[in-house]
Amino acid sequence: TAPHGDHSAHHGGMVLMNGDVHYEVVLDPAGRYELWLSDAVRTELPASIASNVTVTVVRADAEPETLRLAVDEAGESWVGAGGPVTGDSVMVKVNYDLRGEPHEVEIPFVPAKR
Repeated sequence: TAPHGDHSAHHGGMVLMNGDVHYEVVLDPAGRYELWLSDAVRTELPASIASNVTVTVVRADAEPETLRLAVDEAGESWVGAGGPVTGDSVMVKVNYDLRGEPHEVEIPFVPAKR
């Protein structure tokens, strides 16, 4: 695969980029969240290249719910759980530090395709 030639979801989520790093945000309506990192050719990177990972779920009818994610047992991704997500117009803010640089993105809640 050529660098940046693969933007397919390897885990059923939404793939975005931060420089040469791809990150896949997996959103589950049951309230489970994952963040996976890969390089320019989509080779998986260890979760440890990022830090301070949070997900804030912004619902139209409730206070924002901010969740601090943790590295999974295998060291491959960041995971966390919160309240279930229902309804329309839900947004998600993803924040993390990558190699010491802060990154933030706000995306619509799109359920993972698994």
